[in-house]
Amino acid sequence: MSNQENIATSLARTPLYQLGVELKARLTSFGGWEMPVQYGGITSEHEAVRTAAGMFDISHMGKFTLEGKKVIDQLQGLVPSDLNRLQPGQAQYTVLLNPQGGIIDDIIVYYQGEDSTGVEKVAIVVNAATTTKDKTWLLQNLNLDQVKFQDISPEKVLIALQGPQAVKYLQPFVAENLQPIKAFGHLQATLLGQPAFIARTGYTGEDGFEIMVDPEVGIELWLSLYNAGVVPCGLGARDTLRLEAAMALYGQDIDDTTTPLEAGLGWLVHLDTKGDFIGRSVLEQQKANGLQRRLVGLKMPGRNIARHGYQVLSAGQVIGEVTSGTISPTLGYPIALAYVPTKLASVGQQLEVEIRSKTYPAVVVKRPFYRSKTKA
Repeated sequence: MSNQENIATSLARTPLYQLGVELKARLTSFGGWEMPVQYGGITSEHEAVRTAAGMFDISHMGKFTLEGKKVIDQLQGLVPSDLNRLQPGQAQYTVLLNPQGGIIDDIIVYYQGEDSTGVEKVAIVVNAATTTKDKTWLLQNLNLDQVKFQDISPEKVLIALQGPQAVKYLQPFVAENLQPIKAFGHLQATLLGQPAFIARTGYTGEDGFEIMVDPEVGIELWLSLYNAGVVPCGLGARDTLRLEAAMALYGQDIDDTTTPLEAGLGWLVHLDTKGDFIGRSVLEQQKANGLQRRLVGLKMPGRNIARHGYQVLSAGQVIGEVTSGTISPTLGYPIALAYVPTKLASVGQQLEVEIRSKTYPAVVVKRPFYRSKTKA
């Protein structure tokens, strides 16, 4: 067995893995999983999502369910967002914080409501590479006498169907009307005659859905969508799409050492409407004293790409570091995210990026780089 085969066999595979192989996907290692990085090509897949619809196997992501009385009250102490705002069928993008205000992970909390006995149901989707870390943190900080915690990650397939025509492609397979579902809305539905959890969420900056079902239903849905003309997409297009929408990638743009305020996620921090939570004192200090650094968007002329880890300079001095960068397929020029001192973070600020020992001009621009006109 070759070394490459050894590496492959040590990686986890989703229930949709064989479908990727049959479609001749180019595979890569990501967060301990062997995943498609592209099928027909990153640019064509990217364009399919921006103009029609594309589908992604995201079954590698962590999936938890929490059930019990006052589940939301317990989660309130772990995130900076006010989850009491959620009505049944609504979701909140938020972050788990450590005591230093650093981001353990960015997650989505789906509130499914409570029954007649006061038992609340919540689903949480987390990043693949942080599933074990997140699970450990939650189990350490939840009262397990009151909350039933289940890790359903291995049991469910998760498919992201993204693009302005997502409703058109998904509706024929779903009994319920998808049109009224608002962004970050979700429901328990009947898909291909079987139970499904469908949420109007995604990681592309476009309208679309994330669909959680049993593996055999997921395989049937994938094939049905493919036969209907939906383009299969890999992690490569997922990355260019999310970067155009300035959505953070955990482990690059945000991590345990970055706070949501530094990362431009201040809209997740509801200090005025909720009580204490882990990391609150650090965020209060940052608000009071001002931020030392901020995550900014950069635009560069030409075709020189500012990639992850490249240094950002001002007046010949290193002042920051690029966290993500690519050539935007939609906009046609290089874009990047980088942490820089707050005094150099204003839109229009001229900076430089060092690429292969040479420096190239960059300018701070508004985020997101791209905004969909058709997003729900």
